[in-house]
Amino acid sequence: MKPRAGEPSLTWNQLKTLMDAQYYPQDIRRAKEQESLRLKQGELSVIEYAVKFNELSRFTPNQLATEK
Repeated sequence: MKPRAGEPSLTWNQLKTLMDAQYYPQDIRRAKEQESLRLKQGELSVIEYAVKFNELSRFTPNQLATEK
């Protein structure tokens, strides 16, 4: 979708940040962050663990290593 005339365009990450701020209350984001930090594979298969890790990683972007 293109922005309207005179409106700045958004990157995907900017849009996700705005959507998270609007639709995930702060207490839910904190709970998800804690869940992410406590995540262990336990009885999950590798695939199940990877899916859960990826799902929760959006709540701890500063905790993940980057290529930088």
